[in-house]
Amino acid sequence: MNLNLTKPIVFFDLETTGVNIATDRIVEIAVLKVFPNGNKESKTWLVNPEIEIPQGSIDVHGITNEKVASEPTFKELAQQVSEMIAGCDLAGFNSNRFDIPLLAEELMRAGIDFNMKDRKAIDVQVIFHKKEQRTLGAGYQFYCGKELEGAHGAEADTNATYEILLAQLDKYKDIENSVDALSEFSTHGERADFAGFILMNDEKQEVFSFGKYKGRTVVEVFKENPGYHNWMQNADFPLYTKKVLKEIKDRMTVPKKKMSDKDKLQALQQKFNLR
Repeated sequence: MNLNLTKPIVFFDLETTGVNIATDRIVEIAVLKVFPNGNKESKTWLVNPEIEIPQGSIDVHGITNEKVASEPTFKELAQQVSEMIAGCDLAGFNSNRFDIPLLAEELMRAGIDFNMKDRKAIDVQVIFHKKEQRTLGAGYQFYCGKELEGAHGAEADTNATYEILLAQLDKYKDIENSVDALSEFSTHGERADFAGFILMNDEKQEVFSFGKYKGRTVVEVFKENPGYHNWMQNADFPLYTKKVLKEIKDRMTVPKKKMSDKDKLQALQQKFNLR
């Protein structure tokens, strides 16, 4: 089965120095770009993270500090990565919670803006967990009948993720073969930011998901405690989360359109049911 695409989709995987979206860095990125006609383009880069790779992370992916010492930094690769994913939907394994947020952070650190406007995201792990509750290696065995060789290498994981999605579409006839449907099915809940610090409630309002203001709208909190925005901007939150908060803050300060005398009269008539 082929993916039913209306525009290119990029499958990608990151190997990193750790799992903190705000502070960790990419050490390897693999991209598999699939076009609507079925053609594919792939690229894998090793990346100098400019910080020490902890031994715990090296034990997972095998990428040592010595291996990436002479490789380009992400800032040097950022424009090329940005151009490769431009105008594309995104897909990965646990990508909604980790790979997309961390990629956004790295791009923004390099001075390249990133957002998900006009993009869809498919998280193959979510589809897998909703249907089977397994890991990537087990998923590859379950769906594709093959052992995943080179697990925790970005290129092997990326290609396995793409193959799993195709097998999922073959297996689950109730999942529509479209990016819109796959994106919706592979999303746990609507977030305003990638990291999940800000969620959307049923009224499509941004609400905090943590701390003393958990469950309250961002607008309400910023009105009650104006300094909270400044605190979050200076604290150790992801850059994309800070971007979303600034957009909300800016939206709050847009001057309201001045009502004309005619509009005021009509408003009073509606309020008091005057004819």
